[in-house]
This record gives sequence, C-alpha cells and structure tokens, in this order.
Amino acid sequence: MKVEQAKQVASKAIEELNKALERGHSEGLKACLTAMARFHRYSADNVLLILSQRPNAIRVAGFHTWKELGRFVKKGAKGILIFAPIFRKQPIEKAGQDNQLNKLVGFRAVHVFDLADTDGQPLPSLAGTEGDPAGYTNRLKQFITHRGIQLEYSNDIYPALGLCSPGKIVLFPGQSPAEEFATLAHEAAHALLHQQERRSETTKCVRETEAEAVAFVVCESIGLRAQRSADYIQLYSGSADTLAESLEHVQRASSLILTSIIPTD
Repeated sequence: MKVEQAKQVASKAIEELNKALERGHSEGLKACLTAMARFHRYSADNVLLILSQRPNAIRVAGFHTWKELGRFVKKGAKGILIFAPIFRKQPIEKAGQDNQLNKLVGFRAVHVFDLADTDGQPLPSLAGTEGDPAGYTNRLKQFITHRGIQLEYSNDIYPALGLCSPGKIVLFPGQSPAEEFATLAHEAAHALLHQQERRSETTKCVRETEAEAVAFVVCESIGLRAQRSADYIQLYSGSADTLAESLEHVQRASSLILTSIIPTD
C-alpha cells in the first residue's frame, strides 16, 4: 500500500511540474533542480517525493541513521515517504570460490525525516564556497581526465565558453573561477549524456538544457549560485513522460559528478 501511495505522489509531482512549465513558469523546475542539489544521492523519483511532501527539507535520513549520528527523531514528527531498494543475495561461482552478489529485486516504501524533525548533537556543516569553487575545479578536472577525456583551453572557440566533442572538452580561457567551473560542469554533462547513442535521440535544445540543468545542480551543491541556469533552463519538451526522463538523466549525471568531487560525509 505504501509503495502505491509513493508512486501516486511521485506521479502527481511530475504532473504539477509539467503544468507549471506549460504555463511558462520556471520556478517549479528551479525548485526541483535545487532539491536535486541537496539530495544528489537520491533518485529523481525520490527527489520529487521529498520536494512534494517537504519543500523546505534540508537533509533527510532514516530513523536509525539519525540515531547513529547522535540525533533522535522528535515525537510526533511526520516522516517523508520515499522508495528504498530491496537487494537479495545471489550465489555466484568465481575461480572455484563461493561468492554472493547483491541483486536488486524491487523497491519498498520507507519513511525518512528531515533535519528539522530531529534533536541532538550538532552535525558538521559543509563548507560553503560563496561564489568561489576553490578546490572543486581541480577535482572536476580530475573526474574528466580519469574518464579518458582530454581537457584543453583555446581562444578559437569564442564566442562559445566551452565545447565538448568525443574524448575532448575545450574551454575558453580567462573566465572567472565560478564561470569556469559552471562551464566545465556543463561540458562534463554533455560528455556523460550526449556523446553516445542517446545524442541522435535528442534535440539540441534538450541536450543544452539538460547540460545546463546538471551545471545548476552541481554548482548549487558546492555553494555557487548558477544565475544563468535559472534564466533559460526549460526541460519541458512535450509531455510529462519526456520531462520525467530528462530529469532522471540530469539526476544521474549530477550524482555521478558530485559523488566524485564531494567527500563522503
């Protein structure tokens, strides 16, 4: 019953976001992408579930996880319904040894709680960059080069700030640290999302807005304010199904980048 309830909430959230974009309102999409920045380790469906039930949530975790962090859930706190994966151990044979592999077999509905629903020991705060990407730019560059992508700088690409082609990213030199990071995140998104078979399945508009959405999520996650992204991100391209698919791709690419450049807390 909880699973069906969660599915209905997620479906309704997509529909509401779809309607807002049909009316030309980008605030809903911006709120969704900001939530992705806060909860980049969660799936797109779970981000929408959290956003629709608790728009102001900052950090969520399960009852026992909060306890391990030295905090406890307040009496009467209302949980946030999300999906949790169910894994089942499957025996495998390898080099004559008995091993087990965790196989995803389904999902179940569980409740998590926002930081505001808890009391206890203070949590360590994440350092904010306040417009300066600091060491994150080098980590992002390492993420790119470790994937076998060559990074170069060239004045010849002007007026473009960045270009992505198979196996190569080129940046326009002389950008401010914040602009360079945002541009690099945008081009990294192209490398992850649009340099394979999916490129032929998308329009340039969809590719550019997906890449800018990833840049928005990544920048927000490290404390940068991606003002340019908020101005023209429009993932909506005809239906709620298309929107949901784009958000899923944005979430996966953002999560992959962020888990590589942000230390695990």
